[in-house]
Amino acid sequence: MRIANYIQDSIVDGKGLRFALFTQGCPHHCPGCHNPQTHDFDGGKEISVEELVDIILQNPLTDGVTFTGGEPFAQAADCAAIARAVREKGLNVWAYSGWTFEQLLSGTPEQREFLELCDVLIDGPFVLAQRSLTLKWRGSRNQRVLDVPRSLAEGRAIELN
Repeated sequence: MRIANYIQDSIVDGKGLRFALFTQGCPHHCPGCHNPQTHDFDGGKEISVEELVDIILQNPLTDGVTFTGGEPFAQAADCAAIARAVREKGLNVWAYSGWTFEQLLSGTPEQREFLELCDVLIDGPFVLAQRSLTLKWRGSRNQRVLDVPRSLAEGRAIELN
C-alpha cells in the first residue's frame, strides 16, 4: 500500500482518539486541498497492510482509524483489509472521500467492500468556495458526515447526528 503518512493520536480526524492514515494518490485535485502533497500516486512510501495493522494496534487507547488522504477509495482493497482487521479488534472506521456515497455505491466491488466496512463517511470533494472553519470534521459545506450502516440499510445517505 502507498501512504503519505500517519498520525497515531489524532483528535481532529473524527470522534475519539484516532489513528489517521493518509493514503497517497488522489484523482480529484480539489483546488485549495489541505493535503496537495498526497495527490501524486507515485509519491509517499510503500508499507504493507500487515505492518500498518500492527502499528495501529500498538496503542490500546485508540478508538478507531480514519482513512484520509489522498483518496482512500483509490486503494480500496488495501484499505478494506486494514478496516476488516481493526474492526475485528473492536475499533471503528471513518473514511474521507472526494467521491460521494452514491458514487461509491456504484463504484468498483473493492470500493463497495471498503464502504461497507466504514462506520462514518465524510463524502464529496472539497469546494473552496464552500470552505468553512466552523464545520465539524469536514472542510466545505457540500461535504456530508454520513452514518454508513444506516445509509446502506436505507439505501440513501443518512447524515450522522
